[in-house]
Amino acid sequence: MNEISGFNLAVRHHPALVAEAETPSDVAEALAHASARDLPVAVQATGHGAVQAADGAVLILTSRMRSLTIDPVERTATIGAGCTWAEVVQAAAPFGLAPLCGSASGVGAVGFTLGGGIGPLARTYGFAADHVRSLTVVTPDGAVRVADAGSEPDLFWALRGGKSGFGVVTSLTVDLFPLATVWGGGLYYAAADAPAVLRAYQRWAPGLPETLTTSLAFLRLPPLPQLPPPLRGQFVAHLRVASPEPQEALLAPMLGVAEPVLGGVGELPYTQLDRIHNDPTDPMPAVERSTLLRELTPEAVETLLTVAGPSVELPIPVVEIRHLGGALAREPKEPNAVGGRDGAFNVLAIGLPGSDPGPVVGALAPWSTGGSLINMHGSDLTTTDRAWPEETRRRLAKIRNRVDPGNLFRIGHVAPR
Repeated sequence: MNEISGFNLAVRHHPALVAEAETPSDVAEALAHASARDLPVAVQATGHGAVQAADGAVLILTSRMRSLTIDPVERTATIGAGCTWAEVVQAAAPFGLAPLCGSASGVGAVGFTLGGGIGPLARTYGFAADHVRSLTVVTPDGAVRVADAGSEPDLFWALRGGKSGFGVVTSLTVDLFPLATVWGGGLYYAAADAPAVLRAYQRWAPGLPETLTTSLAFLRLPPLPQLPPPLRGQFVAHLRVASPEPQEALLAPMLGVAEPVLGGVGELPYTQLDRIHNDPTDPMPAVERSTLLRELTPEAVETLLTVAGPSVELPIPVVEIRHLGGALAREPKEPNAVGGRDGAFNVLAIGLPGSDPGPVVGALAPWSTGGSLINMHGSDLTTTDRAWPEETRRRLAKIRNRVDPGNLFRIGHVAPR
């Protein structure tokens, strides 16, 4: 069963068939098998986005589809469905180029991008899906199609942000950016200072230019020996900042709030972007809930401190606030299906198996847009549709009903029907 275990160990698959695809033809064969037997289809590369077990399904593993081509002239990367962002970052670095990856480079590049994809520089450059040139997809009828601005316009629109339900993307081509380095880092604050840091963040973040992307997380860290002593078994507030250029003057107001117990900010090689968030790299079990906020008000901050602050005992290791807006709020030149552009902040709560992070997120309902980012939506599959505005939902449903009339793709975060 190891070959079908993804990053999120809380989701354990028991499929009817596992198809380890190496080519689009392999994918087409697996889809034909599922269609002939009316079996659902699930797709997995790294399994970071797993939210529902693929029980009784045909599980298509794309981890062997590892083709990767960097075009330094066109500044593009063509990425196989099994590649992680780490591989793309390392391949592009010798040319002084970089992709718009997430905060953890071990995540699969394709799945991340299909759901929109926000990373440490998101306010500056927008969603990863906003910078897709083309996609190769095997649709449920077994056809291999190339979707770009000039062909398959509906698929090209839907695949960039619609997440799943239109076929199996076997590769995509994305823009690269001239980023050899990034200015950024993370600062950890003790539990006693966490309320002051959050209150200061609420006053500071809304006025920032889009050249600076920030987030603040409350972390309840386990007593693991590999953690530095100031973090081991502690509650800390973790401020993360990133920009294509130095921003010391903009960061200064936060530096005066309290003395960090650990961390630093400065110029980093883009290949070390993971150091900003320091997300876990080993597989682990987790359940998630999230919501988008219209604004982060003082009242919302006090509510968050009441339900998830350092004085509260709860099995929710991570409560994160990400500042959105900037380029994330703007449609790209070639419009796509990405939702959540109206959110000013995203709040994500990650709990241990058996816990329910829902009440933490639910307490912020008075300030919520009612929407979510599909990549961070979590395992509540009854509310997936709120990841897209109504007009987007209607268009996605129309395309999906045409492309997948047999509803083969019905596991996990799939676009509405």
